[in-house]
Amino acid sequence: MAKGVHGSSRVLGAVLVVAALASAATGCSDSAEPDRGAPAPAAGQQARAQEQGAAGALNAYVEKVHKQRAARVLAAKKWGLAKPPLEAPAPPAVKPKITTRKGFETDGEGLPPVFTTVPTKQKIVFLTIDDGSEKDPELLRMLRELKIPYSAFLSDYVVKDDYAYFARMQKSQEAGVSLHNHTLNHRYLPGLSYKQQKREICGMQDVIEKRFGTRPPLFRPPYGNYNEDTLRAAATCGVKAVPLWAAEAFPDHMEWREWDRDLHPGDIVLTHFRGKEDWKGSMADMVRRVMNVITAKGYAVAKLEDYV
Repeated sequence: MAKGVHGSSRVLGAVLVVAALASAATGCSDSAEPDRGAPAPAAGQQARAQEQGAAGALNAYVEKVHKQRAARVLAAKKWGLAKPPLEAPAPPAVKPKITTRKGFETDGEGLPPVFTTVPTKQKIVFLTIDDGSEKDPELLRMLRELKIPYSAFLSDYVVKDDYAYFARMQKSQEAGVSLHNHTLNHRYLPGLSYKQQKREICGMQDVIEKRFGTRPPLFRPPYGNYNEDTLRAAATCGVKAVPLWAAEAFPDHMEWREWDRDLHPGDIVLTHFRGKEDWKGSMADMVRRVMNVITAKGYAVAKLEDYV
């Protein structure tokens, strides 16, 4: 009987010692450093978790791209295009240096460059639309659904009766539609004095800034005509570049500046806000025509402001 008691006492004593040691260890741990929670996973587990996260992100991106392409195919069928528009490559991290096209120079120095093509090796072109007389809501829907970027060069005398249309245009695409300067009244600028030209150009800068919240860096002279006074006046009110065009689109045909009557990487394509009163077709007809030509020649439409 005594033997059993002594054995129980030894067991009890051992338990108490272990408990005391554990308590002391816990006390030391509490005083030295707060509880860090669960132990960190091993390096191999961390690597697997990172791989799974990267794979999930990649799968989500691929799924998004597939959905976008499928939507573009459906939009092309809806709007009667021969083929879906090609997707533009990612823009360059650094914009190319723009210089005045040979033969388009003036005697002045340090003036905004005048050009018809952006220097790039990518098979892209840029769609630009001038003036603003036709305010076709179908155009906004069509270009948004097809995800075709474009830039608008506006003249106040035909825009001022419906600024709201161009405000909707500005926000009609995820990346935004840029609104630029095409003068107040679309006059032949070389026939005006420097002061008159400055009023036409700088006045339109003020209108766009007031109505649409931005002061545009790009300006296109009416009819593509300008002189040194034009460029000097434009520079005084914040214009950085003067894009002209290499090709012009209509609902029933294309017109070309270059002798080979073809597109080239970086070409700027011009068209106008016009309707059936002026054209043999609507703006939607014009988009179908120009996009069928651009896509058939293996080009995509990129956003001009990503390059200039």
